[in-house]
Amino acid sequence: MASRLEINFIRLLSRCESLASEKRGETEWRLEKYVGALEEMLVALRKSPSKPTPEVLAEYTRKVNFLKGTLEAEKLSSPTEKALANQFLAPGRTATMANERMSVTKKVHTQTKARCTGEMRDELLSTVGRSDRTADVTSLCFPLDERQSAAELDAVLQHHHNLQEKLAEDMLNLARNLKNNTLAAQNIIKQDNQTLSQSMRQADLNFEKLKTESERLEQHTKKSVNWLLWLMLILVSFTFISMILFIRIFPRLR
Repeated sequence: MASRLEINFIRLLSRCESLASEKRGETEWRLEKYVGALEEMLVALRKSPSKPTPEVLAEYTRKVNFLKGTLEAEKLSSPTEKALANQFLAPGRTATMANERMSVTKKVHTQTKARCTGEMRDELLSTVGRSDRTADVTSLCFPLDERQSAAELDAVLQHHHNLQEKLAEDMLNLARNLKNNTLAAQNIIKQDNQTLSQSMRQADLNFEKLKTESERLEQHTKKSVNWLLWLMLILVSFTFISMILFIRIFPRLR
């Protein structure tokens, strides 16, 4: 058996669905307040000990999110943005009340899509005023002149097709530019790596040559020092022997 919190939630949800299916003015504020209260009650319902099954909670969440998304879509300024936002809305799968034949959210979704289509048609053809853009689903789905309706629908579809083609072309250009920039960056990095590798190899060769020349210079320095030392020893020895001979050959006069 449903708890009192769930019963109040179902009643408020049914009231919100009823308000959403009606034609509302710009000064209508009740639906937004009711949806805010629904979100709070849904949070309390999840925390309740006697909460419903996960499938029922998921259905409640889907319906509340749908109502919230409908309000946010109505605040958009462009009819195209409204129609695109409504495409992503997911209505409830089951009826909220037992006496309902179908889910009211599905009906609201159909009405909203029809209303957005009418606004887009009016924007494209510039023949209908702003008041006619909020006509009900019957007048939109069943126009008096079927050929005119088919032409208007073709114009709307063509407009969407053109927008999609333009968007696809822009994305293709962006992807192409990104690819070209990536290839250019790869080439620059590859060239820099090659230059760096050549510089490192040249530095290694220069280091080896410097090491070899340093060893040769050290050996040459050692050789020069050895020859100079022997030359000095020979010169000193020759001088000493010469003095001895001189003293012996020329004795001191008395």
